[in-house]
Parts: sequence; C-alpha cells; structure tokens
Amino acid sequence: MATPHINAEMGDFADTVLMPGDPLRAKYIADTYLENVRQVNDVRNMFGYTGTYKGREISVMGHGMGIPSVSIYAKELITDYGVKSLIRVGSCGAVRDDVNVRDVVIGMGASTDSKVNRMRFNDHDFAAIADFELTQHAVAAAKAKNVPVKVGNIFSADLFYNPQTEMAEMLKRYGIVGVEMEAAGLYGVAAEFGARAMTICTVSDHILKGDSLSSADRQTTFDDMMLIALDTVLRDDAARA
Repeated sequence: MATPHINAEMGDFADTVLMPGDPLRAKYIADTYLENVRQVNDVRNMFGYTGTYKGREISVMGHGMGIPSVSIYAKELITDYGVKSLIRVGSCGAVRDDVNVRDVVIGMGASTDSKVNRMRFNDHDFAAIADFELTQHAVAAAKAKNVPVKVGNIFSADLFYNPQTEMAEMLKRYGIVGVEMEAAGLYGVAAEFGARAMTICTVSDHILKGDSLSSADRQTTFDDMMLIALDTVLRDDAARA
C-alpha cells in the first residue's frame, strides 16, 4: 500500500534498510553491492531498491537532508512496510583533535539542536541512542577490516550553515565525535515505533582544522564504510539466529 512519499507495495522492502542521504547514492549502493536488484520507490526521486548481498535480502533508500526528511521516510518504512532495522550510511564533519578525515564514526548517541524529540517526548529530554547490538556488530566489522573507527555521541544539527560560530568549539569540549543532520531524528522515530536504528558515517571534513577530502577520496572512504555496514547486517543475522 503506497504512502504519500513511497509508492512501493507491501513486501517490496527487506526488514533491514540502509539509508544514505542522497538518492543517487542509494542507486550507487544498489548497483555496486547488491544482486538481483529491483527499484521499489521513485516518488520525488527518492530512490529505493531491494536486492541481495551474499544471499541476504537488503533494501537501500535515500532519506534526504535533515531531520524532517529522514523522519518522514523512517516512519513510513517502519509503520507501513514493516521494516525492523534502519542503518543510516552517510558523512559527517569532525571537531575533536583525535578524529580525522577518512575515519569512520558510529553514533552511539545523538545530541541535537532540533526540538523534534522533545515534541514526541512530552517536552522532556529524550536520550536518542542507537541499537546496542547493531552498534556492537558495526564496531566488530570495522575492526575486522582494520578501518579506524570512533564510537560516541554525534550531533545532529538543524542548520548546515550555523550562525553560532562558537558551536564547533563547544561540541569539541563535550567530546562529540561527528556532526551531521539526521541521526537524532532517526533514533527518535525508531524508538517511537519500535524499530532498531544506527548511524555510521565517514568523516569527510574537519570543521576546526579545515581538512577535507577530495571527491575521489570521499568515494573510497564511502566504499570502506559500506562494506562495514553490509557486514554489520550479516553479523547481526548470525548473532540473532
């Protein structure tokens, strides 16, 4: 049954969906890593695909930019299509001295300047956290591939161009491992509707040092992260079998 934002049919999505922000990135993931791929969504060009990875059915779909966008797609995937696990695969900025470009960051928790989780939590503070088992398997997958990984609290910002220039130093002081725009909303939706969620990002730039990756380097680090994310799904299946 189609929703206002997804025109797939029930059963078109696997129980686990990998979610990059860019719908063209979703197409790249499907074309590069999945077999027997079929497109299941094209509303607003927010492409969604389902295929298999090493025999395991997995879906991938874009979620757009920002908490409002990811919240729409995550909610409908969970409540209308029965998706059980959502893994955001994206990029982030760094503020800490020990986090560098090319590192992989896993958001164990997600702070935010958005009010969305207070709205859903009766104006109280909600601790937006990732699913522990998915996080544990992602860390193991990264270590197995010898990929540097930092695990901790990330910050989901409502504004990409933030006029509060002192924010970066404050985030560094509080030990934030990465700055992005979606995880806190994704974790809130998953908690509200009984699903599991995790965010894994590559560090594409360092906000305070001024370091950034070229487009070619961004692709290489994204591919490293994707192999970790896919291995996470397989490790999670094995642990839950």
